[in-house]
Amino acid sequence: MATEVLMPKLGAAMENGTIIKWFKNEGEFIEAGDPLLEVMTDKINIEVEANVSGTLLKINCVEEETVPVNQVVGYIGDANEKVAGFVQQQRVLNFAANKSMHEANEVDASCYEGKTDHLENKVRRTPAARKLANLLGVNLQHVKGSGFNGRIHRSDVEKFVDALKQQSKTTPLAQKVAKENQVDLTQIAGTGVQGKILRNDVVKNIVRNKEAQEESNTAKSLKMEGIRKVIAQRMTQSANTAPHVTIVSEVDMTEGIALRNQLLPIVEKQTGYRLSYTEIIVKAVALSLRKHPMINASLQGDNIILHPKINIGLAVNATSGLIVPVVRNADQKGFAKLTEECKEVGSLARNGKLSVDQMAGGTFTISNLGMYAVDAFTPIINQPESAILGVGRIHEKPVGVNGSIELRPMMTLSLSFDHRIIDGAPAAAFLTDLKTILENPYQMMI
Repeated sequence: MATEVLMPKLGAAMENGTIIKWFKNEGEFIEAGDPLLEVMTDKINIEVEANVSGTLLKINCVEEETVPVNQVVGYIGDANEKVAGFVQQQRVLNFAANKSMHEANEVDASCYEGKTDHLENKVRRTPAARKLANLLGVNLQHVKGSGFNGRIHRSDVEKFVDALKQQSKTTPLAQKVAKENQVDLTQIAGTGVQGKILRNDVVKNIVRNKEAQEESNTAKSLKMEGIRKVIAQRMTQSANTAPHVTIVSEVDMTEGIALRNQLLPIVEKQTGYRLSYTEIIVKAVALSLRKHPMINASLQGDNIILHPKINIGLAVNATSGLIVPVVRNADQKGFAKLTEECKEVGSLARNGKLSVDQMAGGTFTISNLGMYAVDAFTPIINQPESAILGVGRIHEKPVGVNGSIELRPMMTLSLSFDHRIIDGAPAAAFLTDLKTILENPYQMMI
């Protein structure tokens, strides 16, 4: 009996996966343990191995198709096995799962049970489409369906009727020009009496479309897909669901620079990596979170979860998009260990080699743009966390010191927090303590 290939559940929060690539075609043999397909979750791309040896009998789900976890995406078995009935049924389930509830309710399972021969001369339509067509006297043979396998929906009937009405508001010459140039008359506003569409209206539309096409041909288009699409979805969700508030503070990094210069050769000798300001900031943030557990929290339903561990996420700009690897128990590690871990996960992130575990469990995120000419910005919270710290560049500024003006290396910190969980005063207290630690960094050595 054929073995089902399932969409794997790669994390506790994973609900769907998107198939990026099949490494085998239907009819090809595969050994157990060999890569079978590549799956993208909301965090990472990962190769899925075949769990049995055999022939890839059927691919249920095509590339770029999003499938619920534990859903069948293919079958592996003996070369002569037949799985057509199972495949047809599975395609319907996948289709319904990825559509809105309203459209899923319109799916007529009897049309997709592998018995398609008797439907060749029958119009595929939903009950709602049939009812409206009977009411308006529309012959469904003339209606083009937009649904699965050309299935006609109510909206298709409505569009067909609108097109018929539009023809009555168009002069014969305008209709002729529109037909010759494949122009959609429903998209044209007529300038004739009572909005009648004239030949000149159609010609102007053709000219505008041609100009737009010429501009489109010269413009570079990048499809939003993969990790970039996931980032867009998650950032939109965070911005729309969490009421963001951002507070800003400047830090005098004079002592922080001195500490780094003293520790630089020691850390490099021990780890082979150069200590950066990122590790100093990570350590300072971790110690500040110890004193302010509400900042190290997340919202789950109506419950605020105070996390016992301090796991710092580092926003890394990889070639595929923004990746956030996690440094676990950052408050319990010294500068040598932090430098080693931060450099290693950063390299893995940029090369797309992070594991799922290395991206899970973060409780607070740091987004450091200090390597660019950026003073301050308003970072978006990496949900389900409750706060994120934005770090700007270090540059000299004139500041008042004991009644005199001096040039000091200043750095701006921007703390964005979820106002549902954190109020302004606790957030300000956290940022104040963080500023104090960074301006007196030898406290971190105690």
